[in-house]
Amino acid sequence: MGYAIVWLVSNIINLMIWFIIAQAILSWLVAFDVVNYRNRFVYSVGGFLDQVTRPLLEPFRRIIPSLGGIDVSPIVVILLLQFVNILFMRSAAPILMNALG
Repeated sequence: MGYAIVWLVSNIINLMIWFIIAQAILSWLVAFDVVNYRNRFVYSVGGFLDQVTRPLLEPFRRIIPSLGGIDVSPIVVILLLQFVNILFMRSAAPILMNALG
């Protein structure tokens, strides 16, 4: 059971990192007019990524100012998620695996 919880938490963190990367790439594609939100698929993917990543990114967007129109909050959030993942794997994961098996 402990291995399953560790696997689940680690994969959720990694999935959130990939969602943030996909959101950043989609925003660049929209900004450079490669794709636009008039396309129904792009609109639905963009809406999904926005709904998933907004709770993580919004607090940092309020704190970190935009640097010349460039939003650096995704980079900060990715670094923090990596830190949390490493911290979890080094400290909490061994305890969970020993306690729950």
